[in-house]
Amino acid sequence: MPPASRITAVETHDIRFPTSRDLDGSDAMNPDPDYSAAYVVVRTDDPDRHEGHGFAFTIGRGNDVQTAAIAALRPYLVGRPVEATLADMGGIWRELVHDSQLRWLGPEKGVMHMAIGAVINALWDLRAKRAGLPLWQLLSRLTPEEIVDLVDFRYLTDALTRDEVLLILRRAESGRAQREDEILRSGYPAYTTSPGWLGYDDEKLRRLCREAVGEGFRLIKLKVGADLDDDLRRLRIAREVCGPDIRIAVDANQRWDVPVAIEWIRALAPYDIWWVEEPTSPDDVLGHATIAKAIAPIRVATGEHVQNRIVFKQMLQIGALSYLQLDAARVAGVNENIAILLLAAKFGVPVCPHAGGVGLCELVQHLSMFDHVAISTSMQDRTIEYVDHLHEHFEDPVVIRHGRYLAPTAPGFSATMSPASIQAFTYPEKP
Repeated sequence: MPPASRITAVETHDIRFPTSRDLDGSDAMNPDPDYSAAYVVVRTDDPDRHEGHGFAFTIGRGNDVQTAAIAALRPYLVGRPVEATLADMGGIWRELVHDSQLRWLGPEKGVMHMAIGAVINALWDLRAKRAGLPLWQLLSRLTPEEIVDLVDFRYLTDALTRDEVLLILRRAESGRAQREDEILRSGYPAYTTSPGWLGYDDEKLRRLCREAVGEGFRLIKLKVGADLDDDLRRLRIAREVCGPDIRIAVDANQRWDVPVAIEWIRALAPYDIWWVEEPTSPDDVLGHATIAKAIAPIRVATGEHVQNRIVFKQMLQIGALSYLQLDAARVAGVNENIAILLLAAKFGVPVCPHAGGVGLCELVQHLSMFDHVAISTSMQDRTIEYVDHLHEHFEDPVVIRHGRYLAPTAPGFSATMSPASIQAFTYPEKP
């Protein structure tokens, strides 16, 4: 019998794209972002030379710190048996997240938690590649018991228990094959933020809104929060171009205090706002609830900066969210996002993932498709963010057609960046 394959290296790269040159990604809090990836490759000595790829997303400065945090996890991984590690993804998640000295740096938030997320996502990419399946299908074909074993219920049991999760998953077992076929045939609804960056001039806003509607998107999102008069003008333009039947959401990127948020959103209300995203600090659970009550029927959406499943739990318990916007690279990877999907299912809140940053669209499509097949069983009021930036740097880029994500079919988590792009945009050698 050949020896068991082992993890031989955890390789990191500081990759930065100069998106600030054209103000792509600009918003009220981040006027000049350079979309960046603290990138990790988990290498093995298995005969097929499979690799796992993952990353944490940043917007430039600090990417070196995030990369160093990922590199600090090498001693936990190098030398591990591949098969045993991948067979117990719940176990490796708990080992990393619960390590007492790593935990002291959070706990369960910030740079170290995101680093663990990058590594966990890379391991899932490796497991899916070895299985010959895209991650969404790999997860969708796990048994309810296998899925529940991935979840850490610490801090959740006042809102979600193992028995409740098993009930949710067993209810969803019927029709899994049909929903998987539906995903393969029709994909998953998308919305676009590409027209809405705050640094774009009015003519570019008009043109991109027109193009988005022509491409089949039924919801667009605009950044707001820097200047109320500018926001009102830009919303007027967007509504004139899109007409009354296209949903328009806005995103304040945490810009406001609670009273200012309520006043500002009420001023924008005549333009039929579908949701307001991140109206205040992502840590302010009570603030979100206060805003949600005051601005109804306009909805509140938050998630890209929510640091863990525990804060999501509290927001759901208090009714602070109409839409939950999980992020593939903010929390500790696939396992924690499964817990968040299950919390959303328990509370009946639709999940509309945050994406847009480099590689995030590639990742979150897998989570939403898995959610549809194995957890929520619904696409009602559910949509994935899409931004048309930097997909060409990935070997398995997202495909959008008629305003929908087409299902990825290549094995893995769609996280593998092309070697040429890694070389060209590694900092500080970027152009």
